[in-house]
Amino acid sequence: MDAEVAGAPAKSGREFEIELELLIDAIYHSYHYDFRGYAPASLRRRLRAALVSLECRSLSQLQDKLLRDPAVFAALLDFLTVQVSDMFRDPGYFRALRRQVVPLLRTYPSLKVWVAGCSTGEEAYSLAILLREEGLLANTLIYATDINPRSLFKAASGVYDAGRVAGFTTNHHGSGAHSSLSDYYSAAYGRAVFDKSLKDHIVFSDHSLATDSVFAEVQLVSCRNVLIYFSRALQDRALGLFDDALCSGGFLGIGSKESLRFSSYADAFADFVRDEKIFRKRTAA
Repeated sequence: MDAEVAGAPAKSGREFEIELELLIDAIYHSYHYDFRGYAPASLRRRLRAALVSLECRSLSQLQDKLLRDPAVFAALLDFLTVQVSDMFRDPGYFRALRRQVVPLLRTYPSLKVWVAGCSTGEEAYSLAILLREEGLLANTLIYATDINPRSLFKAASGVYDAGRVAGFTTNHHGSGAHSSLSDYYSAAYGRAVFDKSLKDHIVFSDHSLATDSVFAEVQLVSCRNVLIYFSRALQDRALGLFDDALCSGGFLGIGSKESLRFSSYADAFADFVRDEKIFRKRTAA
């Protein structure tokens, strides 16, 4: 549904684009969140949905509201950031990590993993479970980062709707699991609460791929289904951060519809598991 369906007056394409640019600039200057490098088509779609939900007739009205009320911006942030996640989403990716990447990760005395754009935490817990099953979690620290504080709060709680667990379990099994997913959570009152022993190895933190810098050297970066929402320039910035963060020979996993082919960092990485979009950082000559 777009704003016109909700009863907003029709806007010319040019007028909408001007208001969009002003809104994104206002967000940057008032809240220090930078969406200026996000893919325009994605922003348009998300903002039209936000107009309906937040009962605004135009982007100008939305801008006025969020400048006056931080709670409006917090609600808008849920539309502007990626909220779609699942445990062991695309099981083949996790199966490839388990079978082809983990044997090489075993050669490190300790591990650091970066889940960039972690949303509500499902991928971070998936990796923690996989590494626990492979005997590596005890010596691993997972940095799970996102720009949405409400998503990070939910992720840190480790609590998910019990109705989602059947799907989580199917995906977990498809990842080549050695155990039952039920070993890692307790269920009560329609919720599944994941074990503190997993959370002890995950640091959830605010980090923007658009404005922030590298914070640690890591052996694995998993940033899946995030780059597709970025412009080419912002994709290059994010890939530059991953290149800087990864140790020589470290691994990068991206989404099934994402590519390094036309980026400035295409030559910095070699295909490792081509079908699952897992790459390895080239070692220095």
